[in-house]
Amino acid sequence: MDPPPKILVVDDSSIVRRVLSKQLEKFGAEVTDAEDGQQAMDKALSSDFDLIISDIEMPNLDGFAFCEKLKGSACTRSIPVILLSTLDSDRHIDRGFKSGADAYVSKSEAREILPETIERLLERSRFHRRQQVLVVDDSMTIRHLVSEALEGAGFRVVTAGNGKEAMSKIRDQRPDIILSDIEMDEMNGIDLCRKVQADPALSSIPFVVMSVNSDRAVMRRLVELGAASYLVKPFNLEQLVITVERLLSDHFLILLKERERLDSERKMMLASITSLIAALEARDSYTKGHSEAVATLLAEMGSRMNVSQEELESLGIAGRLHDLGKIGVPDSILLKPGPLSEEEYAIIKEHPVIGAAILGPIPSIRPLIPVILHHHERFDGKGYPDGLKGERITLWARMAAVADTYHALTSDRPYRQGLSLDDALDVLYDARGTQLCPDCVDTLVQVLGDHSMRHEEHRILQRAVASGRRAFPGVTAESI
Repeated sequence: MDPPPKILVVDDSSIVRRVLSKQLEKFGAEVTDAEDGQQAMDKALSSDFDLIISDIEMPNLDGFAFCEKLKGSACTRSIPVILLSTLDSDRHIDRGFKSGADAYVSKSEAREILPETIERLLERSRFHRRQQVLVVDDSMTIRHLVSEALEGAGFRVVTAGNGKEAMSKIRDQRPDIILSDIEMDEMNGIDLCRKVQADPALSSIPFVVMSVNSDRAVMRRLVELGAASYLVKPFNLEQLVITVERLLSDHFLILLKERERLDSERKMMLASITSLIAALEARDSYTKGHSEAVATLLAEMGSRMNVSQEELESLGIAGRLHDLGKIGVPDSILLKPGPLSEEEYAIIKEHPVIGAAILGPIPSIRPLIPVILHHHERFDGKGYPDGLKGERITLWARMAAVADTYHALTSDRPYRQGLSLDDALDVLYDARGTQLCPDCVDTLVQVLGDHSMRHEEHRILQRAVASGRRAFPGVTAESI
């Protein structure tokens, strides 16, 4: 969720300032005011504002001059400005835009137009701040001018002097759009465009050519190579900014539609898989709800690690799917009330591989495959199916191993009753650093502490860790 926008209101009328401030505060904005352009300029230089709304006719520094000063300063040029005035002739509006204003609203129309204008400019500003533009040109002057114009529009900008330097920066931090000259030493713009388009991980980045060469054949060649636009130097910098805005907006909409399509496909697929999990758990009343419980624990562990909301959702999905491969294990083994033979245990150990094979062909689930495949790997390298050790096991798989183990320990089984919280945690701590990842065990304990651990239980845990004892010798993490 975005923080409340910080808005500076500039007007020599205290009544106008008060009315505007009240209206903006209703929408959750943090409002600061100033009574003239000079006072507003001082405040803009000393604080970060998301938007400025300014009158024109003011003492000391009028709105036009104030806007020009804002756009002329590197510190403030990216702040969107709305000129709000009773001066609404074409001449005044033209002068307002020439001074750098992002919007011009007549006070007579402010009630109807201003809220939508504010929302549009704030959204555009937030979008620009999230976008990074790579400017590639062997002319320092061109790089400076283009960067200044783009930064003035709120974009983040990095620069490179040739294609080789640009490729290095692209690998370090993937840009959202590339603007490149053609004629450069080391690697020219044509070769850079070709290399970017040849890499599947980069080919979707819009590539804009900036060149003095206006030959139609060259333009067509670059477009055939994948260039999204071609600007002939010398170009108007405002034209450049508008082109970048349009390409990024179009690209964003394409990505959004593709994401919506993938989300829809994934929801349908997950509904089908959820049915499979329900069918799997219906075979064994003792494990009913296990996958959902592991999913919840994983998501809460992820939350303690400050992972993103998208990652939390993925962790939950991984938890629900981690035991899917057990659908390929015969009931005679899965539901056996006593110890398994070596042959039966070997079949049980195949369930991560079966689960990964079932889910592997689904593109949106592919990033979760390591969790399904490796949640029975051990931190000391003695697990299965691949015998991975330590941090060679992905973090999510190590987290899943801890969550899976804890819930299995505390659940009833045909051959034993579930352990109490104290006893289960003693078993986990006994396996900490051997079977289970130490950091992940500690994170789970923090999660459980958030829910239900009393002071006495913390004291018992600390005593158990200090003594290294096993308080429940009949059960080990490995034996579940």
